[in-house]
Amino acid sequence: MRREPTEAEAKLWSMLRGQRLGGLKFKRQEQLGDYIVDFVCFSARLIVEADGGQHAENKDDAVRDAWLTEQGFRVLRFWNNDILGNPESVARLILDAAQGPLPNPSPEVGEGL
Repeated sequence: MRREPTEAEAKLWSMLRGQRLGGLKFKRQEQLGDYIVDFVCFSARLIVEADGGQHAENKDDAVRDAWLTEQGFRVLRFWNNDILGNPESVARLILDAAQGPLPNPSPEVGEGL
């Protein structure tokens, strides 16, 4: 993705990079466990994914999201056409999620449910 991002990934990164969205620091293409996420903000425990049609009803994505959630992250997925056609709404949803309460602490911290 870093060398040849899709148009939607490039648009989303332009919104998130350099703390442009609410001062939040996002990283792209970050490895978490066995997975590489599109964008992650560690301080908000938020992962943002840009999805094309190959992700429709993808069972692997459900397993991946469940694991990431168990690690204390929220996962937001946006269709590419939403990112390209309505970037303001996508940015608002990301900002709202980031400003919401943090998910339960990661089990690695020892403070899970």
